Amino acid sequence: MRRVVITGIGTVNALATDVPGTFDALCNGRCGIGPLTFRDADRLSIRIGAALSDWLPKARFDPSRLPLYDPVTQYALAAGAEAVAMAGLPDKLGPRGGVILGTAAGGIGTWEDSYRAVFAEGRNRVSPLVVPRLMHNAAASHLSAAHGLQGPVLTVATACASSNQAMGLALQQIRLGAADVILTGGTEAMLCFGGVKAWESLRVLAPDACRPFSLGRKGMVIGDGAGILVFEAEEHARARGAPVLAEVAGFGMCADAGDIVAPDPEGAIRAMQLALRDAGLDPADIGYINAHGTGTLANDRSESTAIRAVFGAHPPPVSSTKSMHGHAIGATGALEAIACLMALGQGILPPTIGFQTADPDCPLDVIPNRARPARISAALSNAFAFGGLNAVLIFRQP
Repeated sequence: MRRVVITGIGTVNALATDVPGTFDALCNGRCGIGPLTFRDADRLSIRIGAALSDWLPKARFDPSRLPLYDPVTQYALAAGAEAVAMAGLPDKLGPRGGVILGTAAGGIGTWEDSYRAVFAEGRNRVSPLVVPRLMHNAAASHLSAAHGLQGPVLTVATACASSNQAMGLALQQIRLGAADVILTGGTEAMLCFGGVKAWESLRVLAPDACRPFSLGRKGMVIGDGAGILVFEAEEHARARGAPVLAEVAGFGMCADAGDIVAPDPEGAIRAMQLALRDAGLDPADIGYINAHGTGTLANDRSESTAIRAVFGAHPPPVSSTKSMHGHAIGATGALEAIACLMALGQGILPPTIGFQTADPDCPLDVIPNRARPARISAALSNAFAFGGLNAVLIFRQP
């Protein structure tokens, strides 16, 4: 099988609308969570989220194309352009290039606007562009068209595991020779009234802050954004003199086949073990873990149990960057993969901010509140989703 490397990354999220700004925020422990300002936010019980500030679509996109772009597509296109520029990809890769993206909700803002028009405002028709805007594959298809990628193009929708599973599938496709380059990661734009109201009803959202692994934590905070990574066959990247940021070393996924919402540490254990086996690494080789770390009582305790089962009584440092960029659902694994690349490339482990008091049920070194310098050779990133779906990636120095 071919080795797969990362040659470019791009992101827009609540911390920044590019990679340098995101790295700076992660290094300095800044928080992108704040008051929600969208329509009808005052009707919500939970009024905070990690939204993109000062997002101006008309300044970023051709006005003639913008009617086709739900925010979920806008975010992917902006992050994809940055990733492609960093990688220095040729204009047209044709059938040897592809796109595999994760998203949980797709164009949920378009759904909401259309329902408002028909039910609340009494209109008898909606725009003919509604279906092209809201379909889950819209972002992947627009990225394909923007960059001339005619190989495997698809969308993965597996809740919070979406982007990790998308990246894992991209890894497998390149290993098997189906493509040389794949734009992968995830995108999400769930911060609208209906999106937050749905999560609010589950009673898993925090009203004030996201404090993963901290005693007294109150839940998760929804975030928006996209993370796009250029996965490339190593020999293809070397042949064109491309920068190599990291190797995609291993991937593991599995299902709990149990409760639809409650996490099972056994599934998380198996996924981490599968990723280590796929990478040919031992637990001691991992220098940093980016945890799923949602800030809910159940997830953090279950994940802590699983990490200690795999890594022993003294696991490597663990942090949850969701405390800064929020839980971007189908895009969150991609944002966290980018945080892992920062740890590998810059030697800085991002912190878990908002941490107050250690929870005896989460006996981990969670890099509380301040980033930590450390030279590591491999990082592991967890994603565990409703539906009992587990997806784990390992990145290492090239």
